[in-house]
Amino acid sequence: MVAFKSSSLVVLFFLFFTVIAPAIQAHIAKFDDYWKQREAEARVAALEAYHPVPEDVNNHFNLLVDDLLVGMNGTKSNLRINGTRRNLRVNKGPCKATNPIDRCWRCRPKWTAERKRLADCALGFGQHTVGGKYGSYYFVTDPSDNDMVYPTKGTLRHAVIQPGPLWIMFSRSMVIRLNQELIMTGDKTIDGRGANVHIAYGAGITIQYVKNVIIHGLHFHDIVSGSGGLIRDSVNHFGFRSRSDGDAISIYGLSNIWIDHNSMSNCKDGLIDAIEGSTGITISNNHFTNHNEVMLFGASDGNSKDAVMQITVAFNHFGNGLIQRMPRCRWGFFHVVNNVYRNWNMYAIGGSAHPTIISQGNRYTAPPSNPKHDAKQVTKRDYATESEWKKWTWRSEGDQMRNGAYFVQSGNSSKRRPYSRLDMIKAKPGHYAPILTRSAGALTCWRRRLC
Repeated sequence: MVAFKSSSLVVLFFLFFTVIAPAIQAHIAKFDDYWKQREAEARVAALEAYHPVPEDVNNHFNLLVDDLLVGMNGTKSNLRINGTRRNLRVNKGPCKATNPIDRCWRCRPKWTAERKRLADCALGFGQHTVGGKYGSYYFVTDPSDNDMVYPTKGTLRHAVIQPGPLWIMFSRSMVIRLNQELIMTGDKTIDGRGANVHIAYGAGITIQYVKNVIIHGLHFHDIVSGSGGLIRDSVNHFGFRSRSDGDAISIYGLSNIWIDHNSMSNCKDGLIDAIEGSTGITISNNHFTNHNEVMLFGASDGNSKDAVMQITVAFNHFGNGLIQRMPRCRWGFFHVVNNVYRNWNMYAIGGSAHPTIISQGNRYTAPPSNPKHDAKQVTKRDYATESEWKKWTWRSEGDQMRNGAYFVQSGNSSKRRPYSRLDMIKAKPGHYAPILTRSAGALTCWRRRLC
């Protein structure tokens, strides 16, 4: 095992730091010394976040789900989260938490006084993300976004550029229309609980060459491209940006991010895109609707930096009006577990450039039959012959297939390899997915009430 870890990290170091193609500069018009330093620091952080045996993360996740469901059936259950053992019993009160992430914080009546407990609740590859846990609180009081270079104190743009850890909350419900992409610094939590907060009708959020970010409890919809221009990206730096893509959340060269309990729909480009060697990511408890290209993990078949990419997609509800990319993957390792998929238009999970995709305990409901367009297949592989993609590890374990849905598996399931361990813990089967995703999306959490 030690030999495997050492050799694999050497290979990843080579791929990550010696890519022949130049780095995509993601709308940075002048890649100055400031951005070069942020890029170098982000690459080191990505290698530190990389888990050499990703199946161990999958196993840990599946074990916690199994523990919780046993506890909900009336048996005392010991649940270990981030190294701490907690006792869970069947919930007999008003709390509606039905998965181990939610159970970690939602059943506490004083959650408003213990907001930062959320930072201890991430699972999967983003499990070490604590966001702004070790910083002070910042209340957004002003929904405006009028000055890109000298943002007004009390606005979200002013909050996210501050140095050091920060836990960002909202003083009231509001709709924030971003005039240009919102560029964040690291060690931040954006926490929408206790208010009804919409990021809508303007640009989205860009998280670039930083680490340790939590985005929780927001509504993203009707996001459009920003025109570009001078935009501040920290208290000490601003620069010229080209036109943004129109993603709700764009993750670029980032490690340790957790996107949880957001409602997302109808954006110009993607809902969540993660590229350029981003890793240590968990996307959980979100509700996605009415969108074409939902999630893109890896932007180019030629960018081997994405070999370090490790992402958990869990407890999400992929609802009505979705077409494709739930997600579309390149290069890395992707654990898609206990999600609900319904009525995609083209396909649910796709990829190219030999990604490893482990699908466990999901419920896939195919769209109605259409003689002109067969979309019953869950999977779609691009830019590879059948002889090539048959070598890729794409596994379906315990998934529930409805209305004719089917998952085309590939890879040698009996061959022991770094990404196919024989002792992998089984996920809860797909018929549990509706229970585990019951509260997906932005929650209605009001102060002084159970969430």
